[in-house]
Amino acid sequence: MNTEEKKAIIKTSWEIHGQVETSYRNNPARKGDKNWLEKQRMLLADMALHLLQTSLKPGEIELDKLRNNLHAILTISDQFLPDANLKKATEKLFD
Repeated sequence: MNTEEKKAIIKTSWEIHGQVETSYRNNPARKGDKNWLEKQRMLLADMALHLLQTSLKPGEIELDKLRNNLHAILTISDQFLPDANLKKATEKLFD
């Protein structure tokens, strides 16, 4: 994939990001509410888009951003896969 193709995908991802973030912000659910997991799904999608942007950004990958993206994704995913101990796995990201 060339630089221009990467830039085009990143541009599109920002458009999608705006829609996902609006959906997240418009969901009034709080932890414990029945719609909490739906709100968390939107947050997970938001973080996945940031991972895509970090991965495709031309040039060297920014390892701090990659670590932060993965930390967020694993932390949010932990509530969907509680037996996988994903939150614990995040501890190794910053060693």
